[in-house]
Amino acid sequence: MKPYEHKVQYYETDAMGIVHHSNYIRWFEEARCDMLEQMGFGYRKMEEEGVIIPVLSVACNYKSMVRFEETVVILSTVTEFNGIKFKVTYEIRDSETNELRTTGESTHCFLSRAHQPLRLKKEYPHIYSLFASMQAI
Repeated sequence: MKPYEHKVQYYETDAMGIVHHSNYIRWFEEARCDMLEQMGFGYRKMEEEGVIIPVLSVACNYKSMVRFEETVVILSTVTEFNGIKFKVTYEIRDSETNELRTTGESTHCFLSRAHQPLRLKKEYPHIYSLFASMQAI
């Protein structure tokens, strides 16, 4: 899986030129969307099949500051998956120094368009197999 790269934009920073804390959650989503695309099953394709994956929780741990015009790489990894829910962990690192800037995680579930829980193994075995193969060992 190729890490997602993000160049910090001016609007993402505060008056000190430091990235505002809320943007890291957005970057997690960008990286997760990219990860799903690389898996071959992005949000659009999943939703076309009638599966939605809302966020149940998100956490972020700030290690060092990221500033305007820096580029970071974000590694997203599926660390838990049981066919009903999954967890993605994130590492944000400076693209030049590899310094760890931020870690985090988000938890999601699989729902139908009617917002009913799905059991992927039974109802969408091809999606189940894809996520099971991506889960970190």
